[in-house]
Amino acid sequence: MGLEVAKRLREQVITPLKRRFVGRDEVIELIALAVVGGEHLFLLGPPGTAKSALIRHFAGALHSRYFEYMLTRFSEPNEIFGPVDIARLRDGVVATITEGMLPKAEFAFLDEIFNANSAILNNLLTVLNERTYRRGAELHRLPLLSLFSASNTLPEDDALGALFDRFLLRCHVGNLPRDSMPELLRAGWDLERPADQAPAVSADELRALAALLWQVDLSRALEPYADAVFKLRDLGVDFSDRRAVKVQKLLAASALLCGRMAADTSDLWVLRYVWDRQEQIGPLRALVDGILKQAQSQTAHPLARTGDSVDAEEVAREIESLDTQINQGGLSLSGIARAKERLYGIADQLSWVPEPAARDQLLTRARSLIERLG
Repeated sequence: MGLEVAKRLREQVITPLKRRFVGRDEVIELIALAVVGGEHLFLLGPPGTAKSALIRHFAGALHSRYFEYMLTRFSEPNEIFGPVDIARLRDGVVATITEGMLPKAEFAFLDEIFNANSAILNNLLTVLNERTYRRGAELHRLPLLSLFSASNTLPEDDALGALFDRFLLRCHVGNLPRDSMPELLRAGWDLERPADQAPAVSADELRALAALLWQVDLSRALEPYADAVFKLRDLGVDFSDRRAVKVQKLLAASALLCGRMAADTSDLWVLRYVWDRQEQIGPLRALVDGILKQAQSQTAHPLARTGDSVDAEEVAREIESLDTQINQGGLSLSGIARAKERLYGIADQLSWVPEPAARDQLLTRARSLIERLG
């Protein structure tokens, strides 16, 4: 049953969503990986890049209980976990009304999670790590498959570092390039119409698929993975032993989504998404792409494909044009935001420049312009 579910998940959920969301194949594949791997996904990007819509539509394609909430600094635990049952409190019993709230959800999305205050934060840590919620003597074991979150910033407060660490997968979602706009407008118009298709996969079926993780043979992937762990650390990625062990679940999930019961080197594509800081995204992609170019697999995951080479001279011209705009001054706030977003996109592209010296020089220039924009 398990691999049949993986096939149906791809054909009836992943592929249709890719047609509806232009240029968001990467995020859709990562949502599926997180659900099958039983891990959590964080999306970083500016408003208006369809982060919440992607999560919502993926959840809508599943027969599962869904919870969504946008956190602010003033959010209270009751808004997330449910209010105290007043009737039972009169009898001296502390009980929570959890129906329709996070403790009952199988698929959850918390937008702007780094706005969580300490009262919510402490509970979220156990939700993410142990799938439990405690209030007084009351203990709820949660049916949660995966929790997703999005923000346009990364946490700076050390207290939020532990929360960010619980998201094993991190993905940067940027605005689409200019040449994608006509297709985006068409697909976006279609997206406004409600989907009338019945949910294709149930939460119980996903659990059955996830149960196969422990049967996947990792032997062919372990040696290249162990070598990659130390290369990641050399890049400055904070990749602890605990995270290294947990990523093996993602390797197994990648294999299952490809219809395989054995992982191989091609499944190391998941390592592109374990960065800690935005400036690591490009170098990490370059490192992982280098590993994947040596991997041979007829059944590799769609995201195991490596990027095409990028013309360094063309990128240099674009950086020069942006430099001129910045030097001329007078950029509006929206103009500054667009320039920064484009520079971040260029930094991502630079991982595919084949010449190391040119890549490093252009990356330094791009980062310098980003710093000047503030």
